[in-house]
Amino acid sequence: MSDHIWKAYAHGMNVMLSEGGIFVNALLLKSYRALGMSHAEAMLMLHIMQSSMVDQHPFPTPEQLSVVMGASIDEVTDLLQKLMNDGFLSIEQETLHDVIVERYTWSGWYMKASNWHAQMLRQTKKDERQKLQTIKQKDDISKLFHMFEQEFGRPLSPMEYETINGWIDHDAYSEELITLALKEAVFAGKLSFRYIDRILIDWARHRVSNAEELKHYRNQYYNKS
Repeated sequence: MSDHIWKAYAHGMNVMLSEGGIFVNALLLKSYRALGMSHAEAMLMLHIMQSSMVDQHPFPTPEQLSVVMGASIDEVTDLLQKLMNDGFLSIEQETLHDVIVERYTWSGWYMKASNWHAQMLRQTKKDERQKLQTIKQKDDISKLFHMFEQEFGRPLSPMEYETINGWIDHDAYSEELITLALKEAVFAGKLSFRYIDRILIDWARHRVSNAEELKHYRNQYYNKS
């Protein structure tokens, strides 16, 4: 880099640093579109922050904002009104030396961004739980298929796989209940899908959905006998 270019660069950096700047939380930039704020509205908010934090002018007029925005006063006024209606921007009053002073505050933007971030975290955790649950369900179903193949002593046919999936997806039988029905069929020496299906239908009719309810159902049956 030549001395001339270096001096120009150094001068430019000094000018930029002397101008000061504003701190904008990354969360605000990440969330504004998701919150329904337009690019123009976000830019206007940044100019208001600049005016307040750097220029020490906390209540710039629409005319002043229109100059830095390169927009008409009517456009800026409409943007300000929408930001306030949507709760991103508000006007506060305070008394200084017996004079009422107004200032813009963007705490509503921070609040909405924080709530959005919290919702995203909850959704991410929910998605992770659902993903783990799906993995577990697939693992449980795989174990169930394997158990049937062990008891039948052969690989299951495509129709039999479909039957088991139907018990789970359509009839909403739990893997536990299907396993119990399989064991019931093995114990009775009637190992067939039709017999297992009849067992499941009978249990569903009597509102049996797990081992504890099955135990109670059997006790009632034997007591009646």
